[in-house]
Order: sequence, then C-alpha cells, then structure tokens
Amino acid sequence: MEDGRLHDRLNSLKEHLQLENPLLVEAVGSFRKLDKVCRGLGLIGNDQSTISQIAWWPLISILGPFSAGKSTFINNYLDIPVQQTGSHAVDDKFTVICYNAAGESRVLPGTALNADLRFPFYKMSEELEKVEPGEGGRIDSYIRLKTCPSDKLRGLILIDSPGFDADAQRTSTLRITNHIMDLSDLVLVLFDARRPEPGAMRDTLTHLVAATINRRDSNKFIFILNQMDIAAREDNPEEVVGAWQRALAQQGLTAGKFYRIYSPTSAVPIDDPALRQRFEAKRDADMASIHTRMNQVRVERAYRIVGELEKLAREVEDVRVPELRSMMQRWRSGTLSRDCGIFGALGVVLAALYVLTGHPFTTGVVPGWLGWVFGEAWSTILFLLASLGLAGWLHMLARKWSAASVARLVSKTYPHGPLREGLLRAFYKNTAPWRSIFRSEPAGWGVKYRKMLVSVIADSERFIQTLNDRYAHPSGVTAAAVVPPPPDPEPQGEGEAQPA
Repeated sequence: MEDGRLHDRLNSLKEHLQLENPLLVEAVGSFRKLDKVCRGLGLIGNDQSTISQIAWWPLISILGPFSAGKSTFINNYLDIPVQQTGSHAVDDKFTVICYNAAGESRVLPGTALNADLRFPFYKMSEELEKVEPGEGGRIDSYIRLKTCPSDKLRGLILIDSPGFDADAQRTSTLRITNHIMDLSDLVLVLFDARRPEPGAMRDTLTHLVAATINRRDSNKFIFILNQMDIAAREDNPEEVVGAWQRALAQQGLTAGKFYRIYSPTSAVPIDDPALRQRFEAKRDADMASIHTRMNQVRVERAYRIVGELEKLAREVEDVRVPELRSMMQRWRSGTLSRDCGIFGALGVVLAALYVLTGHPFTTGVVPGWLGWVFGEAWSTILFLLASLGLAGWLHMLARKWSAASVARLVSKTYPHGPLREGLLRAFYKNTAPWRSIFRSEPAGWGVKYRKMLVSVIADSERFIQTLNDRYAHPSGVTAAAVVPPPPDPEPQGEGEAQPA
C-alpha cells in the first residue's frame, strides 16, 4: 500500500502539472499503476515510487572541470549574474536553479530539494547515507536551491555542478554526478580551452566522455570547448582545438557535434580583426545552436517522461521478472545442494555412531539403545516431533545460507543504487519462510499484474499519439484544421434541446 506521505506528495505533483501540462497528470496515474506492480513484486517499498526515478521538470545540467566557465555560461544565458564566477574554484556544491516569479533571487538549503518530489534530488540524503555513512545528514553541504527571476527559466531547471575531477572526487559527489546525468534531458559538458594538455585530465575525460558515449541516451550529451578567446592569442589556435579533439577521440568520441564558444562579456580582446571576426562568427553560430537545443527540452521532457513510463513497464516483465526467476532458481539449487550435504552428513554421523557403539539390532530395525524411544506412545511422538523440528531447522539454515550466497552475487553484479536494492528486496520476499523453494514464479507476479503492465504500456502509446498530435503534423495541417465542420442543425420539434 502507498505510504501516506508519498500519497500527499504525488497529489501535490498532480496539482502543479495540472496547470502546466494536463497530459502528464494522466501519466502520474499510469506511474501509480506501475507502482502497484513493482510494490507487489517487492521492487520498491511502500514509501517509494517509480515517479521519483525521473525529473518531472525539464532539466539541463552543466558539468565540467574546475574553471571551465560553467557559471559564466549560466549567467550569460540567463542575463542575470545568479552564479559567482572566478578563475579558481568558487563553488563546491551542486546548485539547482529554478524560476521565481517574485522578481528576486534566493538561496535555499539542500533540504528544500531533498524533501520535494518535483526536484531531481528527492531523498538524496538517503542515497548519500548508503554510499558514505554519516553523509546523509550533511545534505546542505552537497546541494542547494537558487531561485532567479529570468524568464528563460520558466518551466525549466538548470543544475550547475562543482568543478569535476574524477581522480580526486569523493564517492558521494560522483554518486550525485551520475544521478543528475541519468535524470537530465540535456547535459552540457564544458572543457577549458586554456588547458593545452587535455591528456592530464585522463580520468575526468574517461568519466565524462568515455562513460557516456555508449549510453542509450548519449544524444543528450553536448561537448563544448569553452573560453576559446584565450586560444586566439596562441600562435596556432587551431592546434588547441586539435589537441582537444584528439583527446576526445581517444575516449571514443569520434562523431557528433563539438562546439567552441567563449563569453562575449568577459572575453580577452582579440587584436587581429580578421581573427576576431572569425572567432566571433563561430562563437555566435555555436551559441545559437546550443541555445536552440536548450529550448527544445521543454517539448522533449514530455516525450522523455512518457518514454520512461513505457521503458520501466517493459523492463519489469522483460528484465526484472526473469532476473528474479534466475535468482530464485539459483537459490533453489543452492538450498537443495546444502540440504543434501547437511542431511547426508547427518546420516553418516548416525551410521558411525551405531557402528562405534557396537549395539546390534536387538529389536527389529531399531538399535537396542533406541528401544526406549518406541517403548511408550508419548516418547515416540516427542522423538518424531524433535526429529522433524531439527530437520526443519536445518532446512531453514540451508535456505538462509543459499539466500545469502545469492545476495552476495547480486551485490557484486549490480552497482550500488535503487536497482540493486529493489532486486534484493524482491528476492528476500521470495525467500520468506512460508514460501516453498519449488515456487517457480516470483511473489506478487500473476495474471492481474501482467494485465496491469499491458494497460500501462497502452497508456504510454496513447500519450505519445497525443503528443504527436500536438507537436507533429506530417499531413501539413494541424489537428484542428482537419476536424470537419458540424452539420447544419435539422429542424427540431418543440421541447427538443437546441445545439450549443
């Protein structure tokens, strides 16, 4: 059953979406159906929701190493100096920037993000605590919320990350970085053209480039060489660009757009008029392309959310349920093997005791020294109950050992995060003492939930068609233009309603 606090947060999300995009309100209902399936399987807890795995507002994150010009880029885009800038590291927090209609900028602590389902850092303190015990209580030292009255932020969220350095970054910071890359609609990765030896940033390039180009959503990453005005002062500025292109190619980025920009407000003067004109033309063209791509995320956001709904629904049946079946099969085999070992060893011990005691079978098949057990009915019943109890305890011990073995394998196979936690939760639900080891289907999986998943997938397809009707018109006319005019009203008799 859905947790009460989660229920209130989801209703709050629906109220906000009702004002902006009613279609997504329907999507919330479909996510709730998906939650019922995942909750029944044990993949999520009562206080969790698949809704929290995605960002409901269009989200653009800006990543890059120290002094790559991330904050300056944001200030120029918003036309408001919302972020502090400098030639050295001036910020060590992830800053979420959103619109404020009150006409003023405010800085709010990380708890404002941690407790709000609509933002990308919902319950991040719990994730930090799992990665590094004690860090969850220091959420304010990792993230913060800033509001800004710039109209460009209407219906949009920007995230400015602290300077990135993969080989020096803390585990918790890398965890947050990976989290925002997963949730973002667009990721701008900025590099500093003033560093002529990109090879020295090998670990950073590996994390920001090599680890992203093979992702399913790799097209949302844009790589930008910033502060090109400095390179213009070099004897051969094209060599600077070439060095970076070779560095990116070594990480596997051999295709795709590579932008070159610099800030028009803080640029170093370029004395050569021809060179200045060439650099400005390239900068303006690339900046226009970047801004156009940023403005598209509002439309792409709706498709992303609906796409995630279908993807998650299909993953449950096509990936998670088979994974659970495999884990249960491994657990079953391990339990039976341990049962054979335990009871086989017990049989050997009993046989050895009989031989070593030297007592023959004096009363049929029962050794003489066990004759007292079967002398009275009450002693026979107690002996059988004790034997069954011992056998049951040993079997449960075998189940527990086998489950622990499978759990260790899952922990090694899957990285730390909600997926691994969900699989372990679902697996332990299937290893409860009252469940037989011979059950082939995971707990909570049946015809009812299969039909519910089919319904969720059908909902997602219907949502996509609705979005296409709104944003795509392959026939050349809008949906409103192809609606036939109403027929002429026929004469109606007395007392009949007239058409509105």
